Amino acid sequence: MAVEFGWPCGEPLCKSLSGFASLREVRSNLTKKTIARVFFYVTGSEMILLHGLIKKSQKTPERDLKLANRRLKEHERNVA
Repeated sequence: MAVEFGWPCGEPLCKSLSGFASLREVRSNLTKKTIARVFFYVTGSEMILLHGLIKKSQKTPERDLKLANRRLKEHERNVA
C-alpha cells in the first residue's frame, strides 16, 4: 500500500533492479526470518505486479528475476 499510494518511493521499501530495464522490487520483511519480494513495473498511471516470492537466501534467484522480466515483456507486447 505504501508503494501504491506513495509512488514514487525509494529504498529501503522499493528498489530498481540493475540489468533489468524498468523492473523494480518491493522489499518486505514479514517476520525477522521471512523476507518477501514483489517484482513490478510502472507504465503510465498503472503499477503492474509481475511476480512475488519468499526469499530463502540473501541473493534473489536468477530464475525469479528472469520470470518477472519475461512477464514484463509479455505484458508490454499484449498492451501495445
